[in-house]
Amino acid sequence: MTQKNDEITSRNFYDRSEQDQLAFTQYTWCDECQKENLGLIDPKEYKIAGIVYIEGKCRQCASQVTTEITDEDF
Repeated sequence: MTQKNDEITSRNFYDRSEQDQLAFTQYTWCDECQKENLGLIDPKEYKIAGIVYIEGKCRQCASQVTTEITDEDF
């Protein structure tokens, strides 16, 4: 069975090293607060169309925060 390019594939955020987890949950940007590095809670990781995302809630206002992970982030 082949996977469609736009299907969401869940990934386990906690398979990442503790250092990566800390970096991806601390160094964030919240569009609602218009501030950086407020922190991210309840992280979930997934892949869609070949791109990896980490999504969670802003630690300050609880708005959804989505980060696209690029090769530069590793």
